[in-house]
Amino acid sequence: MTFPTKTTSPLDPEELALIDAWWRAANYLSVGQIYLLDNPLLRRPLQPEDIKPRLLGHWGTTPGLNLIYAHLNRVIRQGELSAIYVTGPGHGGPGIVANTYLEGTYSEVYPRVGRDEEGLRRLFRQFSFPGGIPSHVAPETPGSINEGGELGYSLMHAYGAAFDNPDLLVACVIGDGEAESGPLAASWHSNKFLDPVHDGAVLPILHLNGYKIANPTILARIPEDELRSLMEGYGHTPYFVGGDDPEQVHQDLAGVLDEVVAEIRRIQDAAREGGETRRGKWPMIVLRTPKGWTGPGEVDGVAVEGTWRSHQVPLSGVHDNPEHLLQLERWLRSYRPGELFDEHGALNPEIAALAPVGEQRMSAHPATNGGSILIPLDLPDFRDYAVPVSSPATTSHEATRVLGSYLRDVIRANPDNFRLMGPDETASNRLSAVFEDTDRVWQGEIFSSDEDLAPTGRVMEVLSEHLCQGWLEGYLLTGRHGLFSSYEAFIYIVDSMVNQHAKWLKVSRGISWRAPVASLNYLLTSHVWRQDHNGFSHQDPGFIDHLVNKKAEIVRVYLPADANTLLSVADHCLRSRDYINLIVAGKQPGLSYLSMEEAVRHATRGIGIWDWAGTERLALERGEEATLPDVVLACAGDIPTLETLAAADLLRQHLPTLKVRVVNVVDLMRLQSEKEHPHGLSDAGFDAIFTPDRPVVFAYHGYPSLIHRLTYRRRNHANIHVRGFREEGTTTTPFDMVMLNELDRFSLVMEVIDRVPGLQGAVVSLRQEMEDNRLRARAYTRQHGEDDPEISGWSWPHATGEK
Repeated sequence: MTFPTKTTSPLDPEELALIDAWWRAANYLSVGQIYLLDNPLLRRPLQPEDIKPRLLGHWGTTPGLNLIYAHLNRVIRQGELSAIYVTGPGHGGPGIVANTYLEGTYSEVYPRVGRDEEGLRRLFRQFSFPGGIPSHVAPETPGSINEGGELGYSLMHAYGAAFDNPDLLVACVIGDGEAESGPLAASWHSNKFLDPVHDGAVLPILHLNGYKIANPTILARIPEDELRSLMEGYGHTPYFVGGDDPEQVHQDLAGVLDEVVAEIRRIQDAAREGGETRRGKWPMIVLRTPKGWTGPGEVDGVAVEGTWRSHQVPLSGVHDNPEHLLQLERWLRSYRPGELFDEHGALNPEIAALAPVGEQRMSAHPATNGGSILIPLDLPDFRDYAVPVSSPATTSHEATRVLGSYLRDVIRANPDNFRLMGPDETASNRLSAVFEDTDRVWQGEIFSSDEDLAPTGRVMEVLSEHLCQGWLEGYLLTGRHGLFSSYEAFIYIVDSMVNQHAKWLKVSRGISWRAPVASLNYLLTSHVWRQDHNGFSHQDPGFIDHLVNKKAEIVRVYLPADANTLLSVADHCLRSRDYINLIVAGKQPGLSYLSMEEAVRHATRGIGIWDWAGTERLALERGEEATLPDVVLACAGDIPTLETLAAADLLRQHLPTLKVRVVNVVDLMRLQSEKEHPHGLSDAGFDAIFTPDRPVVFAYHGYPSLIHRLTYRRRNHANIHVRGFREEGTTTTPFDMVMLNELDRFSLVMEVIDRVPGLQGAVVSLRQEMEDNRLRARAYTRQHGEDDPEISGWSWPHATGEK
């Protein structure tokens, strides 16, 4: 690795010595966390019993992270900056924990880990140790806002933190391994969405140490002029720093940080005070340092420092190889701990004074504990947006279009702490009412033919679900609110990202000093059953299954069947904290079933019997004895609800004495036991709705196996027969699509005939009629290219207004 030569010397000898001392202290603490169980200040020669039995952690990237942290503290103090530190280079956890300990924040939130020798012993012991903390940056780490266990998301989280935070500087360290990931590559475009007037600034620091786990990295091996052109092409002004001489690197990095902070201020001042409207070329830093810098140069005659071999634990044989143990001790003593810590194990005061004070410390900045500064949304009354429903299933509305009017006013009432994210689909998803009050964020050139573009918009659209997810996560974790709207089939792209966020929420709930943050809210529309334009490639409801795998206390899944229920559910989700809320709702015109008052009750219960659709009440009116129904028709999702009600109508016409109960599910987690999910029904409650022993024909929005998984412990599980998406699809009509998956009304009636004892032989002609109806319906589509109007125009013919 070759390094550019600089000659700047902004640090006087005293500053240089103190910054180097901080860096050495952070490196010492980092190595101690990886290796030491005891003897934290090397009061005696190292013995095998001082070493952890399992050596876990990542050294290679850590000295670079420590170097940057030390220098950021200098510019924070010097310029009285408000800054946070986001890292992406793999498992650089020991370095960040070390710096938060040196700043004092760690001991404040974990008093047991004090600022003395015993505190150091506990700090070292807990790292990557059973009952301790992870090896990566995690919720347990003060100052962190993102999981460090997966690469690719640091820069988008950093920008999410900067949006609507005009005074904040987010320093984001990007590892050169992370820079090879797709999400990170897309993240460089985030600067095109940063408003220098109302947003903060992001300082990307591309940390090139040359290697991943076992291979060179791409950006470290391309020529510097090519790398410079790449960064300039992304819209940045790159500043290059590098070397393996600590004194020179300290001086060069200090000088560059002074330059870039001044340049950030110049860009912001030009926009805020001078009215500059052209997008500035924001600065970024390329820092080249050896991988595993200051660690063992060679181990067993093989180069380690500056190679991939320093990535994790450079000395792995310290338990049974005396030479390795001696080499570890020499490594630790090379940092001269006696100059760094006093006789009690406290950091020497002159070094400790390098840290900013109070909330200026990056590890104590309020934005890194977003729930502590979270302002509740000022929400309009969702009831004001209700659609009129005088009789069930007789009028149609576009549910998400109705929701769009509500979201418009949410944005209007919360102009600086709510954003709507989506991959170029806000209008497509029928939420375009929001553009009556706001625009899409756009920092580029605007043509006269463009619509709804402005630097200050509250809608963020980019054709990268990764960016939408990452921006929103960073925005939420720093104390704001939002909603992510997407086509259902392509939300899968963020599966891994939502995994990490779910883990973050799960862990942070158990940390007393972390305050609850606003929930991550998804609205999935353009869903599996209504893909008339796109077909099979756009037909996949499986994100629900993926999300349900997460911890029960985190996940909520809602399937509102109509516009009023969607409004009630959306309002609930926007008020919630520390959840991942998934709402699936169609954008096409659909029947409305419940008045707003009824929808609120139904959404609050999460599940309910729709008496008006079943025949149990009719049986009572005929004077029959109250008994269990002969069959339960259950449904979850807007299209399954439509087909279930149409099937109930057919059963009324052809089998008027059959006692049918119709059950609609809004909150999918109500199907689980109360022992498995906070929203779950008790066994008695489940039996009361679904009966202990009668057949249940369940029409479900997604893959049928999930309903079986949620209900397999229920007493009546053997009688639950689920119809849903069977991975059959194409570009076809709406009704042909449900027929392909045997979710149509005729198939549901046949399922009832097959499952209710005594019906099979008695109504064989009815079953044949249902088969014939399917054939006729399909033939109509093949001839006319659309569904039979008698099917597409179906509405509830027995409406009485009573529900």
